[in-house]
Amino acid sequence: MTDALYDKIGADKLRAVITDFYDRVFEDVMIGFMFQGKPKQHLIDREWEFAANFLGASDVKYTGRPLHAAHANHTIFGGHFKRRLQILRETMRDHDVDADVQRSWIDHTNALRAQITRDKGSECKDTAEDRPKLATPSDPDKPIKLGRR
Repeated sequence: MTDALYDKIGADKLRAVITDFYDRVFEDVMIGFMFQGKPKQHLIDREWEFAANFLGASDVKYTGRPLHAAHANHTIFGGHFKRRLQILRETMRDHDVDADVQRSWIDHTNALRAQITRDKGSECKDTAEDRPKLATPSDPDKPIKLGRR
């Protein structure tokens, strides 16, 4: 990537978006509990470095741990990942982030999914085929015999 995407958002706006994003994440009813007791400012600083770096800021270096290592001790399901992504979308929208930057950021986040969660999907699947079939009488009006012969 080039500096072009980073230049479209700039350092100050990027920091404002990430700060607002973490304010929302920490307060979120669905995933906020995962951040209780975590150092918010530290997360903001690392996220800013990470985002600035992948958006093409040539003078910013990410100083955090590899994502897989940073998230390995946490049970993060696909739904948690998707909720975080939705909060990110809403935050970028509310800050009028350039559409190219938004698209790149979302695509980049989705590409990192396997490093964050081992949960392959977040959609509900139909489990009807997995359930045992119940025996049904051939004639529903016929009395069912119970007990011994």
